[in-house]
Amino acid sequence: MANTSTKGKEQVSFMTKLCHFFKKLPAAIARPFKNMWHEMKKVTWPTKKEWVNSVIIVIVFMVFMGIVIGLLDGGSTALVQWIMSL
Repeated sequence: MANTSTKGKEQVSFMTKLCHFFKKLPAAIARPFKNMWHEMKKVTWPTKKEWVNSVIIVIVFMVFMGIVIGLLDGGSTALVQWIMSL
């Protein structure tokens, strides 16, 4: 007599499930890359002028922050040396 908990469905063996898993694996791996490719087609890419302006802004900001951090480091070093000399 058949198992009544399956309610008319055949029980699928572990090996069958494993075979189905490996059969579907390449599609499952490729799906996110296909979705990414479709999304990348929707992107509005910056023009060369916008790109150059953004690069210049980033470089200026990095130089500015380097100067600020350098001044803070030098100031804190001088403060610690002054405190240690007391």
